[in-house]
Amino acid sequence: MQRTMATETGTIKCVVWDLDNTLWSGTLLEDGEVTLKPQALKVIRTLDERGILHSIASRNDPEIAQQKLIDLGLHEYFLYPQITWSDKAESVRAIARAINIGLDSIAFIDDEPFERDVVRFACPEVTCIDAADVADVPAMPIMQPRFVTVDSRLRRRMYQDDMTRNQARAEYIGPQEAFLESLDMELTLFAAGEDDLQRAEELTVRTHQLNATGVTYSYDELDRFRLSDRYDLLLARLKDRYGSYGHIGLALIERQEDLWIIRLLLMSCRVMSRGVGTAMLIHLMHQARQHQVRLQAHFVPNDRNRMMNITYRFTGFREVDSNGELVLLEHDLVQVPDLPDSMKLIVA
Repeated sequence: MQRTMATETGTIKCVVWDLDNTLWSGTLLEDGEVTLKPQALKVIRTLDERGILHSIASRNDPEIAQQKLIDLGLHEYFLYPQITWSDKAESVRAIARAINIGLDSIAFIDDEPFERDVVRFACPEVTCIDAADVADVPAMPIMQPRFVTVDSRLRRRMYQDDMTRNQARAEYIGPQEAFLESLDMELTLFAAGEDDLQRAEELTVRTHQLNATGVTYSYDELDRFRLSDRYDLLLARLKDRYGSYGHIGLALIERQEDLWIIRLLLMSCRVMSRGVGTAMLIHLMHQARQHQVRLQAHFVPNDRNRMMNITYRFTGFREVDSNGELVLLEHDLVQVPDLPDSMKLIVA
């Protein structure tokens, strides 16, 4: 199989498809009638079940191509399709921005060596795959998440709900705070159970931009934390009037006699603008003050998690020490902010 692999580990989050002679046989604007490739359809459905998203980067007439996708019953599989006459590398970048994932989480499938080379040169992090090898795609290690959770199977639907929210925001006249209040958001925090550990591991593996330390934990490691009297492992799920976001946050707190340390705080990139991190921290601040303990947090800066540093600083955490890359933050708990009016918190 001819491909350039950006990374030997990790999981692809989105597969970007060319259309002509890749998704279907034939050239739409020349042949008029094209035939869907059965192997491509099988791959799309298989990966969709695993929680891997799909999109399109195609040089085509957008109206004609979109209608053909509707006729084939496939249009709902593709998020933020880029059907234009522009450069495919820019289309791939636009998809990554829209979904809010890294280029190293994208695979690009095209029958043309030239198009793969363009994307490979401009976006070396992207995994480029020859359309002739499409049947082999599901067997690739980077296409096989360790666990397929309930959230995985619903991932496309949740992203489609996000598209509806984004459209509502674009049409909303008023400040961001007022729009968030209109969503009727409900955040639930609860101690992770054994049945939640697969999703908890998935969150640590998939979350890079909003992971305060960049640390990933295996199922077994998380289970040891769950069973320990010394640690709290908290999961967060979010819903609003458009539907459920699924399980979107994770926190690991070490509880010492007079000190709590937030060793891990992460959130799905889909809730970056929803204030989930702030709400989780405010809850932990109130709990620490109630138990009369100090509250610290670990932060390891990298090129992706700047927003997590902003979240900590915005809620009043300040640097008190550092050791190499590890930054130790602490909140004095003198003034603990209230939860934003836009969110209802439920502690289960």
